[in-house]
Amino acid sequence: MDIRLEDLADTQREIAELIGLDNYIKLSKRFGGINNFYIHKYSEIIREARNREIRKKYNGYNAKMLAAMYNLSEQTIYEICKYENNEQLKLF
Repeated sequence: MDIRLEDLADTQREIAELIGLDNYIKLSKRFGGINNFYIHKYSEIIREARNREIRKKYNGYNAKMLAAMYNLSEQTIYEICKYENNEQLKLF
């Protein structure tokens, strides 16, 4: 079937332009019609990777620097570094 960008309306066209028409069609086939389809904010997507990076850089004395670097509070840095269990980190 010859589906074109101009066949799509408003936001749907924007999405297709951003990810490509073929990928938009794949999304539509998989998630089309689902009312509760939600795309996470970028900050939520990168949270686990950010927390791993913070734990890797943390040396016990640099919470203030890391807080400034990641735009978080020092307390949040301490909490991220305190837990090894990723499930507990989803709060931050």
